[in-house]
Amino acid sequence: MSNPPVYLVDASVYIFRAWFSMPDEFLNPAGQPTNAVYGFSGFLCSLLEQTNASHVGVAFDESLTTNYRTAIYPDYKANRDPAPEELKRQFAWARGVAEAMGLKCYADPEYEADDIIGTLSEHWRGQGHPVCVVTSDKDLTQLVREGDYWWDFSRNQKLSPAGIKDKFGVTPEQIADYLALVGDSVDNIPGVPGVGPKSATALLEHFGNLDSIFERLAEVEHLSVRGAKSLMKKLNDHRDAAELARSLTGIHLQVPCALEEPDILRSDTDEAALHQLFDQLAFGNMLRQRILQS
Repeated sequence: MSNPPVYLVDASVYIFRAWFSMPDEFLNPAGQPTNAVYGFSGFLCSLLEQTNASHVGVAFDESLTTNYRTAIYPDYKANRDPAPEELKRQFAWARGVAEAMGLKCYADPEYEADDIIGTLSEHWRGQGHPVCVVTSDKDLTQLVREGDYWWDFSRNQKLSPAGIKDKFGVTPEQIADYLALVGDSVDNIPGVPGVGPKSATALLEHFGNLDSIFERLAEVEHLSVRGAKSLMKKLNDHRDAAELARSLTGIHLQVPCALEEPDILRSDTDEAALHQLFDQLAFGNMLRQRILQS
């Protein structure tokens, strides 16, 4: 009998999705919005109902201002507006719901949810479990290996390594290098000016990875790529920028909190904690019963 799949959830993606999609008339008795945590709770129910998962880890982003990438590059994600207080307080409630549902949750002030998921994926794959990364964040496609999936749950899009290659033109192992070359506007990572997806794909198809590109830079002008000579100059002129970007786009695989407590076997629902939290949030019986049955 094969080992059950491990589901690693990028919580922030689904909390933000619920914040923007759920009606804002969800309020607790104090008049504070609860729409994001309500939608996130429904998402967790749907995930468990569809998968009957026994191994689930839920990773949260604790801070965008204290993680190691911001220390390397202060402008990392600087293009993002800070979450309003009405949303910030819902992250704690969302974690409380997930924990009451018996799901192991993680957050770290130095590392992002991506890094926690990366660390857990390495651990559980090493134990012989297939990994399913539940997110819509393309950065996390770099974690997928044979037998694994990247799953954009809300759009019901599941990608294997072959599917990632079809979608992005590069393998999962090349995604971090690809993003270092083309940049990542979502995270405010500039990349190499003038290098677009087609050029980056051609470079990685020929050289394999970013290090090899710079080790064999003289070969670039001989590639059958439009503007190959100018491409070589762009890469040479912006090597530092590319290498800086690569230090940001790669996922860290040694997050202490995940290494120390990697066990994500789902435990029983804590009904008392769930009812207490749902009373505080003024959630009705329908969602409570759904969680208790999931």
